[in-house]
Amino acid sequence: PLAMVTAYDSTFASIVDEAGVDLILVGDSVATVMQGQRNTLGVSMQDMEYHVRLVASVKPNALIVGDMPFGSYQSSVKDAVDNAVRLVKAGAEIVKLEGGIHVADQIRAIAAADIPVMGHIGLTPQSVHALGGFKVQGRGDDAARVIEDAKALAAAGVFAIILEAVPASLAAEITAQLSIPTIGIGAGKDCDGQVLVWTDLMGLTEKMPKLAKAYRNMRKEMADAVSEFASDVAAGRFPTADQSFN
Repeated sequence: PLAMVTAYDSTFASIVDEAGVDLILVGDSVATVMQGQRNTLGVSMQDMEYHVRLVASVKPNALIVGDMPFGSYQSSVKDAVDNAVRLVKAGAEIVKLEGGIHVADQIRAIAAADIPVMGHIGLTPQSVHALGGFKVQGRGDDAARVIEDAKALAAAGVFAIILEAVPASLAAEITAQLSIPTIGIGAGKDCDGQVLVWTDLMGLTEKMPKLAKAYRNMRKEMADAVSEFASDVAAGRFPTADQSFN
């Protein structure tokens, strides 16, 4: 099974790479995680190029997946290829874009330019307004649409597909039908891999989404450390001779 974790800078990229993940996703989730935005729609190509360069600077063993932001591929096939090339030049080895059948032409063209493409279906955050919010996709009669999207992406040339916030049974069905890997987030245990956002994984997220798991409580650890520092400064315990120069 494939393990993928997001990273947006050189420090955390080096940590997750040392830990042995298979893929590092430089996600457009940088908008909500690092920039304080409500959703991912405001991220620019310049933002993504910048963060891909930071991650690529550590030359990780893990494959670097660069997210194509909203507006970088929807308007035309040419834009899609041009912007995919920009991410590769910044250091991405794979590009990821959201959507199903309606982005098949863009995927086909990017793959024809010898750039590996990862798909992303189910809950696609860039479509938050069209979907009416962050909701589970593929329940009931809607399952056929998600299956159709998965098959269309595979036919268009993606090498893997992220399945986000879909029923576990549907994710298992899609995984069984495809010859390419599926990577789940909120899609059950039967996918070929799993992905987590690093702030969720570390317990830094204040309101943990259902599809994530905190493996540590780093929010408390970090807050406690800063509190101790502030107390030491106030009491004159920091700096000591060890942190001073003669």
